[in-house]
Amino acid sequence: MKDAKEKILIIDDSPEIILLLSHFLKESGYEIAEAENGEQGLKLVRSFKPDLILLDIVMPGIDGYAVCENIKADPCLQDIPIIFLSARSEVADKIKGLAIGAADYITKPFDRGEVMARIENQLKIRRLTYELIAANAELMEKQRSLNEDLQAAAGIQQSLLPQTLPEIGSLEIAWKFMPSEQIGGDIFNVLRLDEDHIGFYMIDISGHGVPAALVTFSVSQTLQPHMGYTIKKKPGLSPDYEIVPPGEVLKALDAEYPWERFEKFLTIIYLIINIRDGSLIYSNAAHPPPLLLHTTGSLELLEKGGTIIGLGGILPFEEEQTALEDGDKILLYTDGLFDAMNGQGEIFSEERFHELVKDLSPLPIQTMLDKIVAAIIDFVDSAKLRDDVSLLGIEFKK
Repeated sequence: MKDAKEKILIIDDSPEIILLLSHFLKESGYEIAEAENGEQGLKLVRSFKPDLILLDIVMPGIDGYAVCENIKADPCLQDIPIIFLSARSEVADKIKGLAIGAADYITKPFDRGEVMARIENQLKIRRLTYELIAANAELMEKQRSLNEDLQAAAGIQQSLLPQTLPEIGSLEIAWKFMPSEQIGGDIFNVLRLDEDHIGFYMIDISGHGVPAALVTFSVSQTLQPHMGYTIKKKPGLSPDYEIVPPGEVLKALDAEYPWERFEKFLTIIYLIINIRDGSLIYSNAAHPPPLLLHTTGSLELLEKGGTIIGLGGILPFEEEQTALEDGDKILLYTDGLFDAMNGQGEIFSEERFHELVKDLSPLPIQTMLDKIVAAIIDFVDSAKLRDDVSLLGIEFKK
């Protein structure tokens, strides 16, 4: 006997058939309703709401084919499986019955074992279908919730980008951010350290999704001047602070964000520009090296530094200093730029990027960035970005 009775509606003009079917179906634990013709069956199907219908074809009034078509035309009833029970054994009759929506066709006279097997098979299919629908609904709800979380993470990521750029007479600053469909770990910012010094950083956290975005948020907060990683207070002294050199900043981040903490690593370029004399000092933790474009037309890679952040200081973070001349430009970027792929599987590549930058070097920094982004969009065409693309441009003017 079944714990929860499933309901079966029998529609047949033969009292003997109804009696026989009702007897052994009740014995098997099913709840039964009976109809002697098509009209009565159509009324009962709406009130009884059966899990399965056993339907005769040849009946006075509305025949079984019409009853089946009527039920399948009703959105509220069309999922109920129908098994035809008929003395018609021609292949054409079976094909017609299945074509209008029946789940199965049994020829009279029938064997009890065959009828039970086919009923149980259809009810099992129905149960599995409902379970699948319920599981799919649950999955869709989880996906909706996940999408909301991703949208929130994207909002956080966007809020960490420079909202307003400091007005500095000797520097022109511009930036571009092209998010991919996945929330990533790109972040960059401009920090006014004091009247003479401006800090710039660009970070790429490994991986995608909310975890990477949360690490991004944490690191960006750590690098705020008031946290002591970029500026250290010296109470009682004049001046009462000191600017932390880039190598020391990276060393502190390496200690603060070990691999074991988040199981994420990050690359970062951190540089400081003295806006009065154009001196530049930087350190690079395995980040794609920024491009220094000299007014002479030469291109220099800012690659001095050390390993990725999170490896416990296995190598020191070296620093390098240089001097900017009037008109020199610096481009910071993440590897999503040259990893952009078109529909043919071809990547944008570092080489293509470097050549493009050389061609655009005479242009103002904002125009350069606009044209770089336009070139990437044109290159990928209808393909989607696999990773975020971040660009931060600086032009020095004496």
